[in-house]
Amino acid sequence: MAKKDPYAALRYKEFNFFLFMRFAMVFAWSMQFVIIEWEVYSLTKDPLSLGIIGLMEIIPAVSMALFAGHIVDQSEKKKLLVKCILGFSVVSLGLFLITVPQFTKDLSLNTILYTVYALVFLGGLVRSFLGPTIFSLLSLIVPKKVYPNAATWSSSTWQLASMFGPALAGVSISFIGVHWSLCLVFAFSIMALLMLSKIERKPILNPKIGEPIFKSLKEGLNFVFSNKKILGAISLDMIAVLFGGAVALLPIFAQDILKVGSEGFGVLRAAPALGSFLMMLFSAYISLNRKAGIKLLGAIFMFGICIIVFGLSEVFWISVLAMFLSGVFDGVSVVIRNTILQLHTPDHMRGRVASVNSIFVGSSNELGAFESGLTAKLMGVVNAVVFGGVMTLLTVTFTSFALPNFRKLDLEKDVEDLENEN
Repeated sequence: MAKKDPYAALRYKEFNFFLFMRFAMVFAWSMQFVIIEWEVYSLTKDPLSLGIIGLMEIIPAVSMALFAGHIVDQSEKKKLLVKCILGFSVVSLGLFLITVPQFTKDLSLNTILYTVYALVFLGGLVRSFLGPTIFSLLSLIVPKKVYPNAATWSSSTWQLASMFGPALAGVSISFIGVHWSLCLVFAFSIMALLMLSKIERKPILNPKIGEPIFKSLKEGLNFVFSNKKILGAISLDMIAVLFGGAVALLPIFAQDILKVGSEGFGVLRAAPALGSFLMMLFSAYISLNRKAGIKLLGAIFMFGICIIVFGLSEVFWISVLAMFLSGVFDGVSVVIRNTILQLHTPDHMRGRVASVNSIFVGSSNELGAFESGLTAKLMGVVNAVVFGGVMTLLTVTFTSFALPNFRKLDLEKDVEDLENEN
């Protein structure tokens, strides 16, 4: 087998523009979410209000996901992605306007909150199309033999943006306030559009253009649920994200428990993304594909341990370390899951498979935020985080014994077959 080239995907010019576009988009989205979390909790001092933010995004994201996957598979990807980024820009501009001090001083608290929730809801609609479109576009930019490497760099870029977005959000809230911080979000969305303009339009590879929507959706669902590798990986990750949603409660830890202010909040919010990014960068050089099942189960188990440690900690540096390590172990899960999806998804079904994945994994972030907000309201913040970590451990243990074949999952041969293609 040829020596592994850790920069294989980066040798394609359009892929580099794709990475810059994805960085700007994820940076803007993660920064915006953190700013809204901070502002809403500052206004309400109610942990449930943080959960509602997640709920307002998950409702449209889940309800529209399968329909969005069908549209993605039937559409030219670049044109559709332009519409997605424009939609996000409208949301970010709306949030910028609703935080203008001269405008909001005469508005009631409920009016401001409902407007924010409505804009987050609209953002959820946009997100239902954004993820599947980006996933599908990636496979059209690089050849198939480079998919695993491209998936690693794409995921690393996502994590890098997720790291710096929250960090800048915490700093910018402190120095220029919520309102002008949201102006930066809008600027990054425009930057994403500029990067996307450097990528050529791509052919539609779906041979079933015009296929009835319900037949198309049924085909996509049947494929995912019949592919044990894809189903197992996304199900495990969904459980970890659902019950390990400590990130949603970080404003409470920063303000009321650790008392570290907006700067400390930004550090806490960025720590898991830094851990994930470093792990993904490491995986570009050292493969995680051999014995992938054992590595995935072990990583999610350790993720649960980190969440428990974070919940119990009252020392800032221990909390930061726990968040950082949770990101490291989550990075292992992301790399393995994305490799499975890229290797085992046919080109004409990428939108639908990515949409199902977004229901299982992507939307579980918001559902996890709601679960964390609700349990924090019912049992207290610390107990809610510890409960989530314990549930993650129990789920991984059950899966390990209930699905022994998953422990044997190994992706090395699949990757080698692609790398040996001409």
